Amino acid sequence: MRVGVLTGGGDCPGLNAVIRAVVRKGVAEYGFEFIGFRDGWRGPLEADTVDLNIAAVRGILPRGGTILGSSRTNPLTVDGGVEAIEANFDRLGVDALVAIGGEDTLGVATTLAKHGLPVVGVPKTIDNDLSATDYTFGFDTAVTIATEAIDRLHTTAESHHRALVIEVMGRHAGWIALHSGMAGGANGILIPEVPFDLDQVCGWVETRFESDYAPIICVAEGAVPADGNLMTKDTTVDAFGHAKLSGIGDWLASAIEYRTGKESRAAVLGHIQRGGTPTAFDRVLATRFGLHAIAAIKDGDSGKMVALRGTDIIRVPLAEATAQLKTVPLDRYTEASAFFG
Repeated sequence: MRVGVLTGGGDCPGLNAVIRAVVRKGVAEYGFEFIGFRDGWRGPLEADTVDLNIAAVRGILPRGGTILGSSRTNPLTVDGGVEAIEANFDRLGVDALVAIGGEDTLGVATTLAKHGLPVVGVPKTIDNDLSATDYTFGFDTAVTIATEAIDRLHTTAESHHRALVIEVMGRHAGWIALHSGMAGGANGILIPEVPFDLDQVCGWVETRFESDYAPIICVAEGAVPADGNLMTKDTTVDAFGHAKLSGIGDWLASAIEYRTGKESRAAVLGHIQRGGTPTAFDRVLATRFGLHAIAAIKDGDSGKMVALRGTDIIRVPLAEATAQLKTVPLDRYTEASAFFG
C-alpha cells in the first residue's frame, strides 16, 4: 500500500512527531510505502511530492515546524480541485492519505472522504479548539511558552511600575489565554467567548497598583470589547475566509494608559507560540496520534480522525471532528476570575 501524508494550516510543535510515527510504524509493521505532499493541500492539488522513508524521518522528533511544509491552500475553492486531487492520487498510486491539520485542513479531508478517497485525519491546532478530542498537540507547547513569557513580564512590570498586556493566540477559543494566564498568575484574562468591559479591566489594573504590584493582563487575539469589534490587520482574508487578526494587545495597552494614567505596554507573542521544540507532552501525544492513524489506514477504517479521550486514543468520524469548535465554557472562565484584579 502507498500512503500519502500532508500537514496543513499553521505550523505547530509536534507535526514532525506525527510524521515520524506514521512512517516508522507503517514501514516496520505493515510494509507500507510513503510519499509526502508538500505545503498542505497544494501538494496533492499540484502533485508536488517528496519520498518519505525511515531515513527521511530520522532525528525529526524534537524538531518544530514540519518537514513537509504547510500552507492554507483550499482545494475546495479551486475549480476542479477535488477532481485534480483524485486524478493525482490515481497517477501517483496513492491508496490512502493521512491528513494532519486543524478545522480547515480536516474540513477538506471530510469532503474528500465523502468523494470516496480513503482519508484518516490527525487533529492539529495550538488553539485546542477541536471538539472531538480532549487535547490537540501543540497546545501544551504554546501554553508553556506563553506562561514563561508571563513569568518574565512580571519582573519587568514591577521594576518599571507599569501595566503589561500580553497578547496570545486564540481566534475563536481562549484556551491558551486561560491556561497560560492562570499558570502565569495574570491579573486579568480576556477571551473571545466573553466580551470584556474596558472599565472593569481598568479597575483590575488600578486595584493591582493599589496593592503595590504591577498588573499583567493576558488577552487572546480574538477577544472583543463589549462595545467593539474584532481587531484585524487589514480587510483581506485567507483561502478559508479567515480575517487576519492583529492589534488587540496594543489597543488595550493604549486604552489602559489613557484611562488610568498608568504607563502600559503590550507584548505580542505571535508566531513564537507555535515555533520551536515541542514539549514532552506534545511529543508523546503527537506520536500516539501517528501510531493510531496508520493503524486506522491498515484497518481500512477511513473517514475517521484519531482523538484523545481521557488517556485513550479513539477514532471518531471526520464529520464529527469538524462539526463545531470547542470553546471555553463559562464556568471555566468564572473559575479563573477569582484571581482577577
